[in-house]
Amino acid sequence: MSHLFTVAAALLAAILVVRLWPRILGALRRFDAANIARIRQEQIDRGDQLAHFRHTLGTAEEQVEEISEISELDPRTATSVTRYVFEGERFATRWEAEKARAQKIGDIARGFYRELPSALRARKSDERLN
Repeated sequence: MSHLFTVAAALLAAILVVRLWPRILGALRRFDAANIARIRQEQIDRGDQLAHFRHTLGTAEEQVEEISEISELDPRTATSVTRYVFEGERFATRWEAEKARAQKIGDIARGFYRELPSALRARKSDERLN
C-alpha cells in the first residue's frame, strides 16, 4: 500500500513539473540573463572611476519607495485629476514628485559618504579583518 502512495506522489510531482516547465525555464532564463548583465557591468565598472557613485545611488534608490499615481476629484472643478504620491505627500505633476524622490535619494547617498570615514576607521581598527 505504501508503494502505491509513493508512485502516486511521484506521478503527481512529474505532472506538476511537466505542467510548470515553461514557467520554470523562463524564470531560469531571466535569472541567467540578469547574472550575465551583472557580471558584464562589474567588468565595465572595474575601469570606471565613478562606478562607486553609481552603485551608491543605485543602493540609495532601492531604499526609496516608488511614485504612485492616484485619481481624485479636483475640489474646484469636480473633475477627475491625476495626482502623484511620494512618501505620503501629493504632487500635482510627476516632475515635482520625481524631484522630491531624487532629493531623497541624494540625501541617503550623501549620508552614506558622511558615515564612510568612520566606518573605514572602525574597519581598520578591527583586528579580525587584518
